[in-house]
Amino acid sequence: MIYKEYSSSQKETGSGCLILRGHILDPVRRTVSDGEIHIADGRIAAITPLPDVPADAPYWLPGFIDAHVHVESSMMLPAEFARVAVRHGSVGAVCDPHEIANVLGIPGIEIMLQSAADAPFHFLFGAPSCVPSCSADIETSGATLTSTDIAALMKRPDIGFLGEMMNFPGVLFSDPEVLAKIQATLDAGKPVDGHAPGLLGDDRRRYAAAGITTDHECTSLEEGRAAIAAGQYVLIREGSAAKDYAALAALITEDPAHVMFCTDDSHPTDFLRGHIDRIVRRALADGHDIMDILQAACVNPVHHYNMPVGLLQVGDPADLIAISDLTPDFRILDTLIQGTPPSAPFQGHLPLYGEAVRMEAAPVTPEDIAAPTEGEQHIIVASDGSLLTGREDGPLDADVQKLVVYNRYTPGARPTVGWIRGFQLQQGAIAQTVAHDCHNIVAIGTSDALIAEVINAVIAMQGGVAVTDGTSLSTLPLPVGGIISPLSAEVIAERSTALEATVRRAGCPLRSPFITLGFMALPVIPQLKLTDKGLFDATTFSFVE
Repeated sequence: MIYKEYSSSQKETGSGCLILRGHILDPVRRTVSDGEIHIADGRIAAITPLPDVPADAPYWLPGFIDAHVHVESSMMLPAEFARVAVRHGSVGAVCDPHEIANVLGIPGIEIMLQSAADAPFHFLFGAPSCVPSCSADIETSGATLTSTDIAALMKRPDIGFLGEMMNFPGVLFSDPEVLAKIQATLDAGKPVDGHAPGLLGDDRRRYAAAGITTDHECTSLEEGRAAIAAGQYVLIREGSAAKDYAALAALITEDPAHVMFCTDDSHPTDFLRGHIDRIVRRALADGHDIMDILQAACVNPVHHYNMPVGLLQVGDPADLIAISDLTPDFRILDTLIQGTPPSAPFQGHLPLYGEAVRMEAAPVTPEDIAAPTEGEQHIIVASDGSLLTGREDGPLDADVQKLVVYNRYTPGARPTVGWIRGFQLQQGAIAQTVAHDCHNIVAIGTSDALIAEVINAVIAMQGGVAVTDGTSLSTLPLPVGGIISPLSAEVIAERSTALEATVRRAGCPLRSPFITLGFMALPVIPQLKLTDKGLFDATTFSFVE
């Protein structure tokens, strides 16, 4: 049976009617039926019953939405991100461009919007709430967005929400600037995203009551239930470094009306293998009801963010996917956006990279990053699969490596040095300008000489990633703000794979060493982190002496 049919005029001119046949999953009405979907002018004109549909006909359903992602973490421009996402059945993404905004400010947001403009994909970009993520006395960023900037951005139709409010202490202690950003968003009738790891009880209720309606940082069922009880949506995150599905999956059945799926940060090699479809497959394998799964993967983000994405209703945009079956091994057979299969490649507009370079850091010597090794030290403890870190106070041992953060925006700045456990490097070093959220240079290594080598390689590239195993050096230039490449996903992944191979030879067993390293400078996720100003404890919101 032919499951997709065009009228003759559709074939010749692109007009007319497209007819799709098969099993139709309607997550709004929570029904499965056999029939035909008639599409005209990019919208669903009619859905009619059809008898005798073969069992092996495709299943038609709304396309998936990533409810929270930083496109920059894929190291791709938005148009290239979209080209990969549609392969996995995604038709849209809720994007917080705070990575590029921390480097370039509003011009960085414009780069993302410009690249996304030509992509047949439903991007919804927000205004980053925390640029920088903390005050300038805690870390140095390349830009600052004030409440005045946020108010101006909220007047734009191409800005749909306020990005994750990471400064939850500012919310709880009624910081005027933080509250002004939230109020400007609420006045514009747009939602506010949250970020409040570990927040429970009255603090969670007060945080939500400020108008913050989502959180993707819940890492336990207790946190997830507390967020939902406070009136928030829980975004179940399954990214490259942070993997919270196992802890939160029960919420899919407990309260599907308040759950969404997201990747947050996905490394290019992981992204090529899957997107939201991977979470859907896992939920199916765990026995969750398909309608509850689609509520989270499709319906909730469209409704909450007021996205112009179809949900397989008559009159909706024809944003649909066809899958082979309803098992965890389903294949994506087709993706239609406004009734049309996205054509590849669609790179979109390319920014002027000369305008997007921010590198004021001077080369370093091993002496520049020397630090005392005797006596008790404060040690960051990194864990595989989590952005949370622990703290140890004690002497150094063979499993502890040096961690360096180097301000790349201020001429004459000096590197800061700390200690970290968990990377298990035996011989080698990593440096990168992907360091959330300010994206200063972050480096780790087994010797000062090797750390200096990779830092200087990154500076010479004007931003990127450099890895050595002690004998060979691998690099990936990231000319757009030091965090994005203009290359294709496949080329970026190939070069990333070479970097990962070098890291493996250096002894690091982490599944996502680059994303994990990139979060070791983010002071808003507990516990210990290292910024360009020093060692910071997010639980006390103070520097460690």
